[in-house]
Amino acid sequence: MAEADNRQIARDSLFVLVELRIDGEQALHRVKMRNLSAGGMMAEGAVLAMRGLVVWVNLRNIGWVEGSIAWVQESRFGIAFREEIDPKLARAPQATKAANDGLLIHRPNAALAARSEGPLRKI
Repeated sequence: MAEADNRQIARDSLFVLVELRIDGEQALHRVKMRNLSAGGMMAEGAVLAMRGLVVWVNLRNIGWVEGSIAWVQESRFGIAFREEIDPKLARAPQATKAANDGLLIHRPNAALAARSEGPLRKI
């Protein structure tokens, strides 16, 4: 497929930080996802990206997606996914965390109602 044909694929502009892992490296890189389509994405970041490298990208609500570097221009590069994804999933709000994730604890209404009605104690 010619480069001009690739430009006709629908893509959405975004500005989302994602994790990127390069084949053969243990390190995770945080890069900016600039746009996303079913077949790939454009990213920007301080990564030694070379055309043809196999990479994995952790996309919100999708998980790790395998792809390869299709092009590089300064700090921006394109990633062609091995298999198509549903880009709407990556744009959707992230699934909520469990109530006991350590950040916020919700008490059921029954537990609040069971508290004594007496005065508050000083601490």
